[in-house]
Amino acid sequence: MTNKNPYIPMPVKISRIIDEVDTHDIKTFRFEFLNKEDEAGFKYLPGQFGELSIYGKGESPIGIASSPTQKGYVEFTVQRAGAVVPGMVTSALHEMEEGALMGIRGPLGKSWPLEYLEGKNIVIVGGGFAFTTLRSLINYMIYGKNRERFGSITIIYGARNPGLLLYKDELIEWGKRTDLNLNVTVDKADAAWKGREGFVPAVCKEVAPGKENAVAVICGPPVMIRFTLPVFFDLGFSKANIITSLEMRMKCGIGKCGRCNVGSKYVCTDGPVFSLAELDNLTQEY
Repeated sequence: MTNKNPYIPMPVKISRIIDEVDTHDIKTFRFEFLNKEDEAGFKYLPGQFGELSIYGKGESPIGIASSPTQKGYVEFTVQRAGAVVPGMVTSALHEMEEGALMGIRGPLGKSWPLEYLEGKNIVIVGGGFAFTTLRSLINYMIYGKNRERFGSITIIYGARNPGLLLYKDELIEWGKRTDLNLNVTVDKADAAWKGREGFVPAVCKEVAPGKENAVAVICGPPVMIRFTLPVFFDLGFSKANIITSLEMRMKCGIGKCGRCNVGSKYVCTDGPVFSLAELDNLTQEY
């Protein structure tokens, strides 16, 4: 963080807004820093998050969706909070237009364990909106000479229906590559869908990635994770080699307020990335 006061956001401008899904409640926002020194100091890695700040509304912790290999901007994919759980910040952000000014604090939290992943075969499993920081990891691993640092890359990504798939243009480009194995599925297909139909756990069984020298990175809705983990246990993956990102009610982002405390850990600083082996040592609050 370039700002000496970690509570003060860095000013940014919304340079692009992408409407990701048919329901229009998930958008990707591209931000450009107003100050070059802030841009230079915002050194992040896949898996980290930032606090998006809207003047007069507050701030909200959101995972970084772009890759640090993409220069000149940073992207966040944001879901508008629903009527049941209203979100002042995300609702206000969805009403903003390109050119609007706001703020970012960060980067915050731990990244996906890139050094540990080097030289290993990577299995990425994502579901729904939780695919955002996995997209960051994928784009990082396949960028230029980064690709040779990792073994095989298998991606299993699912959504409830085709209209809820994120990053559709990138999915097409990834599907053309010969150096990764992309498997996209939907719970329920429509008439135009030509791809897989089926739940993520079933596709994981079908793809059946090997456990040898492999790490699984899994992020998605709790119900998806609950039914996907047994598949990987049956395949022989150890808990140390299954990595996930924990969602908790983070507030300050720097381990001061205690809102995201779980046992001896603060999710905002000790996480949000944890292995299942690490989670076994925490209390069951999460």
